[in-house]
Amino acid sequence: MSSRTSPVGRPVTIRRAVARDAKRLTRLVRGSGAYEGKYAAAVEGYRVGPDYIEAHRAFVAVGADEHGGQVLGFYSLVLAPPELDLLFVADEAQGRGIGRLLVAHMRSEARAAGLDRVKVVSHLPAEGFYHRAGAVRIGTALANPPAVPWDRPEFEFRLSSP
Repeated sequence: MSSRTSPVGRPVTIRRAVARDAKRLTRLVRGSGAYEGKYAAAVEGYRVGPDYIEAHRAFVAVGADEHGGQVLGFYSLVLAPPELDLLFVADEAQGRGIGRLLVAHMRSEARAAGLDRVKVVSHLPAEGFYHRAGAVRIGTALANPPAVPWDRPEFEFRLSSP
């Protein structure tokens, strides 16, 4: 477990996700404002289950202040092949640096696992975030109808020693 302060000064703890987090993480994904309108089909019925949490390196950002342990965001790192599979920040926590903290944590975890790069297939509205977080555009993931009927940008985090 690591504790950091977000860029706007609020304490945030990043800890390994556990099975009992599954419902909260599922609600965070399904309730994401980034997946409204034409993007809703991509998360409709999506589930982050206890089995998923146990199979991957999933980490949760928890507010350590007035939020009393509220889940502010999470990510999931798949090691083979290396991919940032999920990264979500609660709508009400966006703009506080939570996403950047999660990416920094993911990079550290990936380096500790011996990885030198991590791919991410970005949701279109998140493309700017990944670019600002230091990922390099490497291509395009083609549409996968019916759930994802649009092409998506592919990025890569190139990892170096800390």
